[in-house]
Amino acid sequence: METLTIGRVAKKAGVNIETIRYYERQGLIPRPPRRQSEWGALGYRHYPAETVKRIQFIRHAKELGFSLKEIAELLSLRIEQGVTCGDVRKRAEAKIADIDTRIKILQRMKKALVNLAKECKARGPVSECPILEALER
Repeated sequence: METLTIGRVAKKAGVNIETIRYYERQGLIPRPPRRQSEWGALGYRHYPAETVKRIQFIRHAKELGFSLKEIAELLSLRIEQGVTCGDVRKRAEAKIADIDTRIKILQRMKKALVNLAKECKARGPVSECPILEALER
């Protein structure tokens, strides 16, 4: 079985070493045991090659808006008995609904800011700024 040092895993997965350590602390990837050096001391940790794929899965899921907690749940679905593709689809649909909600909130925020910016004539003292006055209300 091929094993990799943390530096090699980081390079192949396109993340930094601290990201790998963080994912270990969060339980997203297993912490490998340290190998014994030839002098008997504990040496470097050697990760299985599959760790790269797991980190890439995490990266792609993050890019789609999944939180680390949600990613942990998705990863656990692979090993859970009786889970179907439909169960995974439900989670994806829930994420879509969450994204739609956030888009609506962002659109309302944008509209409010556009209206505030229109009220501002960009002249006069800051004490009479309609944007700041609206935020104080």
